[in-house]
Amino acid sequence: QMQLVESGGGLVQAGDSLRLSCAASGRILSIGTMGWYRQAPGKEREMVARITSSRSTSYADSVKGRFTISRDDAKNTVYLQMSSLRPEDTAVYYCNAVASMQSITGYRNYWGQGTQVTVSS
Repeated sequence: QMQLVESGGGLVQAGDSLRLSCAASGRILSIGTMGWYRQAPGKEREMVARITSSRSTSYADSVKGRFTISRDDAKNTVYLQMSSLRPEDTAVYYCNAVASMQSITGYRNYWGQGTQVTVSS
């Protein structure tokens, strides 16, 4: 099974920066697209940023120019550098990865447990 371990969340003030990390582990054959999603209280989970295995990136319009997603394949880790944080960025941030695992046919979608990001005004 894939395990996605997230870190880096916390409480910051508006305008501050945070870097989230998510390390994948398990009997991994390969990892495709990785991404970050977030869910604010009372709202549905939304895509924040994604990065393919070729390092093509996509961002939600609300975070373009402020957030940067990157990955380190040697460490099976994806990062989300968040700058100029706003109170509306407050949410639980979830790591996501599409991966193939030993003994499991095909690619599957995996999720981390989430890490809280709170931005105060």
